[in-house]
Amino acid sequence: MKPLKDKQEETQPEELRPRNTQRADIIPTAGFAMVVDGKLKANFADEEVAKAAGAELLVRFPILRVEVYNAETKVRTKVDAMR
Repeated sequence: MKPLKDKQEETQPEELRPRNTQRADIIPTAGFAMVVDGKLKANFADEEVAKAAGAELLVRFPILRVEVYNAETKVRTKVDAMR
């Protein structure tokens, strides 16, 4: 008869590591965030990159309202689609 394995032995090291994910629903304290229809969706370090990502999204989905949120000044700027 085989001995039963311990549950701890079956756990893989990948499952034990904490995930380093960045939550987009928390208002950033630095950098820029893309706001789609009033909801934070992605964080960026550079404003131009955030505007470019928002403009690309508007080209694909023109009905969306896309803004870039500046965390330092706490101001939202509307993004226009690039054509």
